[in-house]
Amino acid sequence: MADITTRKAEGTWTVRAGGAVLAETKNAIELIEGEYPAVYYFPRSDIAMAFLDESPQTSHCPHKGDARFFSIVTKSKTLENAAWSYENPKPAAAAIKDHIAFYSSSTVTVERV
Repeated sequence: MADITTRKAEGTWTVRAGGAVLAETKNAIELIEGEYPAVYYFPRSDIAMAFLDESPQTSHCPHKGDARFFSIVTKSKTLENAAWSYENPKPAAAAIKDHIAFYSSSTVTVERV
């Protein structure tokens, strides 16, 4: 089983896409799973949920549980399956319940500011 570590991420974190700030929080959760790079989960209350459309895509992680995906709708295009959440995470990942993570890419920026 992969070791999962969660902790409050230091500082202020933002998500930007399509020229808009989708999220800004001082309450991001940093999740580290095994050798993978850290993933930052944002509280739903700090996300402009109007930019997110629930996607039919799902996935399963044996360590975190079942994930559902969201597409980001910007002025110019829809970024398919660009974010995900675990609605009922397994105990090792309980801290990320009610949080959403975003894929960092050329069109989505996840960063500490």
